[in-house]
Amino acid sequence: MSEGQGTPAPEAGDRIVAERMEKLHALREQGVEPFAYGYDPTHSAAGARGLFEAWEGDGGEGDGPAERVRLAGRVVAKRVMGKSTFIHLADRTGRIQLYLRVNDLADTYPLLDLVDLSDWIGAEGTLFRTRTGELSLRVTAFSVLAKAIRPLPLGKEEVDPETGERRVYSGFSDVEARYRQRYADLAVNPEVRDVFVLRSRVVSALRRFLDERGFLEVETPVLQPLYGGAAARPFTTHHNALDMRLYLRIAVELYLKRLIVGGMERVYEMGKNFRNEGLSRFHNPEFTMLEFYAAYMDYEGVMDLTEEMLGHVVSTVAGGTEVRFGEHTISFAPPFRRLTMYDALRELGGVDVEAMPDEELAARVRGLGIAAAEVAKLGRGKLIDELFGGVVEPRLIQPTFITDYPREMSPLAKPKRGNPELTERFELIVAGKELCNAYSELNDPIDQRGRFEAQERLLSAGDEEAQRIDEDFIRALEYGMPPTGGFGMGIDRLMMILSGEPSIRDVILFPTMRPE
Repeated sequence: MSEGQGTPAPEAGDRIVAERMEKLHALREQGVEPFAYGYDPTHSAAGARGLFEAWEGDGGEGDGPAERVRLAGRVVAKRVMGKSTFIHLADRTGRIQLYLRVNDLADTYPLLDLVDLSDWIGAEGTLFRTRTGELSLRVTAFSVLAKAIRPLPLGKEEVDPETGERRVYSGFSDVEARYRQRYADLAVNPEVRDVFVLRSRVVSALRRFLDERGFLEVETPVLQPLYGGAAARPFTTHHNALDMRLYLRIAVELYLKRLIVGGMERVYEMGKNFRNEGLSRFHNPEFTMLEFYAAYMDYEGVMDLTEEMLGHVVSTVAGGTEVRFGEHTISFAPPFRRLTMYDALRELGGVDVEAMPDEELAARVRGLGIAAAEVAKLGRGKLIDELFGGVVEPRLIQPTFITDYPREMSPLAKPKRGNPELTERFELIVAGKELCNAYSELNDPIDQRGRFEAQERLLSAGDEEAQRIDEDFIRALEYGMPPTGGFGMGIDRLMMILSGEPSIRDVILFPTMRPE
């Protein structure tokens, strides 16, 4: 910059940060540490409200209960009225008003000038109702717990004068920014926190259900020398000390079935899988799966258990078996409808693929908008799967078991009894998308080797999602695996349905994003 041009005016955000930094230094100059080491609240906002309502219910006399209350939370509103200050304090349970007066705080009252929106503070006092009926804490001491150098985009709040209903117009409405700065999204939008509280309850309910039925939760490797258990492209990495390529797991299936071989008859794992695929409303490269395996169970038994489990979980977290997703009310009350894949294609898609030549099948898949070069890489089973996904799956809104998949599509499933060209496999389709996938697990090591070899041929022909031969897994099967039913479910997709959220990013705390 040449002499005489002056200094450019700082951005508004820069000015705010600079002003808050000045207040931070002022706190320290007055002997107040702006980033405290701890605080010991006695109540949450909801707990304080419950205390006061119980006191009222017991016919309490005076302004409020004598019990002293210590609260901690974030400053989300502040207004000064003469020698009094009103602050709305928010914690994970809600918000409550603080009433701070010069007469009650004496020498510490001027420190309120250094407290801004988004700061964390602690406050101690007694509860009462203001003349307008708002529950408040009459503060006799307060502490700065953390100075917010950058203000949250809290938006605007209005209260309906007739109903008293509080409406918040968020200042943080850009969807991409909310996903990138989930910490700010959670702080500004309580309804977002509610989604992840629900998620925690769903995961807990699934664990309890399986634990109570004799399943043992286990952990298997995330870094694997050979990926398998699903049709997907893996992420690769390199182990320097061993000088070997490793893969982030795409599924936990093959390791859990090794445990069945070892005599652990009922096992499950809930954890992250990683698939090197595109981003969409229903896909995130890092996602959470539940898989369980039960000895002596076939896919019919797994269907029965799935109905019971989902009905139980939905009832536990939603108070009933129905949930709203978009324009649909979805019922998880058992039993769910069951259709074979071929019957579903005939009934809902108007196509009979059993006798359809490969050329016609490929033409129909191209008609779905898939590039001819991609279609040419697919075997018959994948072509049927693409056709099913395009013409049938979107029409399946209520929970529906689709059963008996072509052998080529299911390299880890047992042949269908009475028709070895099919397999004993089902997918549960809900709201037009696959939610669960399960098999009567293939436990014949000779057949399994042949299936793996067929997958290798598909891989050589250009199918990047075909599976590799896993010699160690075949060796495990050679030691003998009992009849087993296996199951996999995407937790993120289940959460989309139960929370009514339209995108998988809305139910993952930190979704994968393109660089800013």
